[in-house]
Order: sequence, then structure tokens, then C-alpha cells
Amino acid sequence: MHPVILFDGVCNFCDASVQFILERDPKETFHFASLQSEAGQELLRKYNVSDDVDSMILIENDKVYYKSSAALRISRHLKGAWKLLYALMIVPAPIRNIAYDILAKNRYKWFGQKESCMLPPPNVRKRFL
Repeated sequence: MHPVILFDGVCNFCDASVQFILERDPKETFHFASLQSEAGQELLRKYNVSDDVDSMILIENDKVYYKSSAALRISRHLKGAWKLLYALMIVPAPIRNIAYDILAKNRYKWFGQKESCMLPPPNVRKRFL
């Protein structure tokens, strides 16, 4: 099973992050589901994710990763120097998550939000659940 990234489908920053990953994932490692979608909701239930989680979520090898742990685990699969960011995993998660939490808390204010989730272009639609 491919790793799945769950993201906030109405968040402009989250949408840009998905586009960023798609452009740097030539092996098509990741599949995606918006948190608002039926597939996203089903995965949240399956993995007992709390309703108050305000994070991009990575499900990989039947484990759930949140916040900076999810982002850094994603980075190690991307082409180019992005995979080097994975070395930041040596920093304790509470320290790594300070910046993540600030961004997550302010993402709508700083980047705005959409009325609905994006419709992926046909060439990547198969990667969306």
C-alpha cells in the first residue's frame, strides 16, 4: 500500500503543499486524500485520529505521523535536496513542532481558504483517494 497524505482540502497552503509534493515525487510514492473527503474520513476513523488534530497526516506502513514528523518523513521521498531535511528528525519533536504549530494555527489567516476541495488534474487523479 502506498503511503497516504491526508490534508486540509480547503486550505490554500495545504493545497500548495500537495502540489509541491506532486512535482517532486516522480516515483508516485504518495497517494492523497483530503480530510473532508469520504476516503479521508474513513482513514481518520480506521486509525483512530482525534478530531482535534490540526496537522497534515501521513499514514505509512500502518503507522500515523503528524506535524513535523509527517512533513520530514515525506521529504525523504522527494527528489533533490529535499530528502536532506529528514536529518532534522534528530531534533526532538516538541521543538520541531513549534514552527509547525504556528503555521498550522495561522494558515487560513496567512494563506486563505477555498470554498471547496480542489479537483486534481487528470494526470494525477489516480493518486487521490
